[in-house]
Amino acid sequence: MAETAKTLGSSTYERMKSMILDGTLPPGALLREKSFADQLGVSRTPVREAISQLISEGFATRTSGGTPAVNSVSLKDIMEILHVRSLLECEAARKAATSGKKTEDLLALRAQVEGFLTGPRPDPDTHYALDERLHLTIAEMAGSQLLGELIEGLKIKTRMYDQGSIPERFEPGCHEHIAIIDAIPDRGC
Repeated sequence: MAETAKTLGSSTYERMKSMILDGTLPPGALLREKSFADQLGVSRTPVREAISQLISEGFATRTSGGTPAVNSVSLKDIMEILHVRSLLECEAARKAATSGKKTEDLLALRAQVEGFLTGPRPDPDTHYALDERLHLTIAEMAGSQLLGELIEGLKIKTRMYDQGSIPERFEPGCHEHIAIIDAIPDRGC
């Protein structure tokens, strides 16, 4: 029974986290246990556990009245996150470039990015998935699990802010990804 409760709590957490990341639950949305229990078809216990985990991971916070609410990421926060991400991602690329590991996965990702530029624009989830795979592949090539975990955690916080992609950044971002991929076999970031 404990395993079922744990699985139900984890599932509830993943569902609520997904609702935050896709914008269904915008910043400031109140996370009332009873409402979510009814909406998700679970008891209040897994919802309470999920909310606690969301708070501990920075997705939610307690309001002055004590009610949990979806956390907001300010422009200042996002600028700081992007700065730290650039430091970590450049270090991962530098280490990947000197690792001597094969880059077939990167070449496949490069072809997909080129397809984004020449074909129909992908939906935000497809674009985000490629971006995540690219940066995690580079971190794996760098031989650093910690770098990968840090980058992934910061990317999630970035996603909370922009809820997908910023249209004017799509094409420049694709060209930046191609430049990063092209630099790795030679010299890194």
